[in-house]
Amino acid sequence: MNAEEYQERRLELAGWPVNLSSYRLGEVWHSKADNVSPGAALCRTTGATREEAETKAIARAEHLLARTRRRGV
Repeated sequence: MNAEEYQERRLELAGWPVNLSSYRLGEVWHSKADNVSPGAALCRTTGATREEAETKAIARAEHLLARTRRRGV
């Protein structure tokens, strides 16, 4: 099974840059939010539509990033 309709975009959530990618495998949409700098995955979600999967990923990533403290150097 191959990923279809792959899309990637860059957002800013809670003051952090985030890459949001989404694609379809069969009838299920998958979405992944990752931190741009190290590229660490913040969350992976699924949904019946692209919008549903991306909305879940954005909400979860924003929740996680809002809890992250920034320290001055």
